[in-house]
Amino acid sequence: MAEGIDDNNTSLNLDFEREAVWTFLPYAFSSDSTGFAGGVAVIAQGLLQPDTTFVASLTLGAEEDIITNGKPDTESFGGGLIAFDNFKIPYTDRLFFTTFGYMTTIPKQSLYLDSSHGSSEDDVLITSGESNFFTATFRYVLPLAEGIDNPEGRYDLKDGFAMGRETYGNGTPFVTGRTELGLTAFYQDQSIDNVKGALHPGDAPVEWDSRGLRFFVSHDNTDYDDNPSRGYNLFLRYSKDFGAGDSMQSWDFIEFKASKYFNLDTFSFTQQNVLAFNFWTAYSPSWDTNNEFLPDVDAHRTPLYDGPRLGGFTRMRGYDQNRFLDKASIYATMEYRAVLNYNPIKNGDWGEWIAKHAPVDWFQVVGFVEAGRVNDTYDFELLEDLKFDVGVSFRAMVAELPVRFDVAYGDEGTNMWVMIQQPFDF
Repeated sequence: MAEGIDDNNTSLNLDFEREAVWTFLPYAFSSDSTGFAGGVAVIAQGLLQPDTTFVASLTLGAEEDIITNGKPDTESFGGGLIAFDNFKIPYTDRLFFTTFGYMTTIPKQSLYLDSSHGSSEDDVLITSGESNFFTATFRYVLPLAEGIDNPEGRYDLKDGFAMGRETYGNGTPFVTGRTELGLTAFYQDQSIDNVKGALHPGDAPVEWDSRGLRFFVSHDNTDYDDNPSRGYNLFLRYSKDFGAGDSMQSWDFIEFKASKYFNLDTFSFTQQNVLAFNFWTAYSPSWDTNNEFLPDVDAHRTPLYDGPRLGGFTRMRGYDQNRFLDKASIYATMEYRAVLNYNPIKNGDWGEWIAKHAPVDWFQVVGFVEAGRVNDTYDFELLEDLKFDVGVSFRAMVAELPVRFDVAYGDEGTNMWVMIQQPFDF
């Protein structure tokens, strides 16, 4: 437990005297939906408590020519992200808080109103609009195994690797590892400016709002949760929108995820080689394919941006964000991750200022293959006619946080993604 600000306040779990490690990371990218954009990310390790991670970023894009309901218009990409992770609640030993949120304006987002497995990539609505997402999560670490003496998941790190963890990972479930129970409150919305022919006629933007709760249990039995080299983890979550307030309609879905990691022999030019597997499946019991809430919108289905979906920066990266979405889905991937010996930033080859203000412990090169599909029923048809993609990823451990740039190719083209954390963490 972190020391408090004085002897009478140790249970506050706060440490105002400890200096956080701040990192500033500029970036730039270009895509069909955003145009050319650039921004800066700020990462702080140890803000208020030794084990917290704070991330904030601001992105601005060049002005893009667009069409809104048949009329010429212009719009620029803009986005903001903020996250604060692993904050121990004052006066507690094993209750933690995480918050995450982003707000974006996208000039040319692609919305697939028909997102079934056999849908055409040409059946897409290109529209400007906003996409916003906010969560607040409380996690309780059960007093089992590692959760007894290390509820924070604290590691001794050296050069981006966890030290003294050679015997951890692959143990008996719940007898070893860390197990958590969690509750997440979420709010998300998506606006659609090109509304003619989309959801309902008229010129007023459509707002697809959703809010609700997610209940989950997770079990981590790896040597290092941010970049595992051995072991496995399990995750089960139930999400529910109760249809209250401005929510478009009620819905729910359940998902299960499992990952497995194998530590391999290194080469002369690598520090670590890992073979990583991930399996994920989801099902929406509420999704009613026989009734409609709005024209062409099934009753009690999940929103366009939630539920049993594939495509985007997490799963099926060779396809557009939320390209496939239906009542049920299945997904599997394999990644070969190699941490290189070569590190021009840490060696100072790119300048002492960069080495000081953008601490990068290592670079990682990853090759991956993915497979998955969605379906309107949860049965063996999910295993037929799977979609595939392949890709490469370039990752770095920046201020003890993995940052990645993924490039993936599927049968509908190539997509690029910039994101924090390993993809299996989502």
